[in-house]
Amino acid sequence: MFYLEKLNGKTVMKTDILDGLTHYFTTRECPIKSREPEMIDITMENRKMFREVLGVSEENLIYPEQRHTDTVDVAEIGKTFYPEADALILTNYEQAVFLNFADCTPLVAYDKKQNIAAVIHAGWKGTVGKIGIKTILKMQDEFGTKVDDIRVAIGPAISVCCYEVKEDVFNMSMISVANNQGLYEIRNGKIYVNLKEINKRQLEEIGVKHIDICPYCTSCNNDLFFSYRKEGETTNRHSVIVKLEEK
Repeated sequence: MFYLEKLNGKTVMKTDILDGLTHYFTTRECPIKSREPEMIDITMENRKMFREVLGVSEENLIYPEQRHTDTVDVAEIGKTFYPEADALILTNYEQAVFLNFADCTPLVAYDKKQNIAAVIHAGWKGTVGKIGIKTILKMQDEFGTKVDDIRVAIGPAISVCCYEVKEDVFNMSMISVANNQGLYEIRNGKIYVNLKEINKRQLEEIGVKHIDICPYCTSCNNDLFFSYRKEGETTNRHSVIVKLEEK
C-alpha cells in the first residue's frame, strides 16, 4: 500500500510492497529535476537533502536520459551517463538511481532475495514496447532473479480518468496485452487509456504476482504531483529514487 510521510519536513511517498528497499516517490514539495530557471536553487537543495539521507555522493546519484525508449541498462560504479535507457537496474550499494516523471508511469521492481532493484519509466511508448517485461527478463537472465520473488510498485501517473489518447496510441496500447478488457473508457466520443493497469497486466502475463498500484492521478492531484498535460508542458518533475540496503 502506498502512503505519504515526511522527510525532513517535506512530503514523499513510499509503499510497503518495497519493504527492504530504500525508496522515495518525491512530490511537488521536493523536486530534484527541472529546467525552469527559478527552480535551480530548489532542486539543488533537494538533491543535497537526498544525498545526505541516502549517504551517496553527487556522482553516485545517477539517472538515465529517458528518451521514451524500451531500453534497459544496468547501473555501473563510475558510470554516470546512460544516454538511451528508460530503465536502470541497480545491483551495487554505492549508487542511488532516480528517474523523473510528470504524467508517465513509474515502476519499481525489487527482488529482495537477490537484493537488486530497477526503476522504470513507462510512458505510452515504453508501455507498448513492454519495458516493464524487458526489465524483469533482464533481471532474470543476468542476475538470476526468479519471477516469484519480484515485487513491483506502480507509482503516481496520469490515470484513465484523464489520459485521453488518439486512435493510434489506443490501438498500440491494446495489442500490447493479451486481454485488454477493462483497460480503456470511451466518454463523449473520446478514448481514455489506463496505462497503470496495462503495465500491471503485462507483468502478470509473465508471472509477476506481487504488484501495488498507486491510486493517485498526477493530473487530478496536481497539487501534490507535477503534470505535463495539466501544466502546459512543464519541465518540472517528480522522481523515484532507490538505493539498495546492505544485507
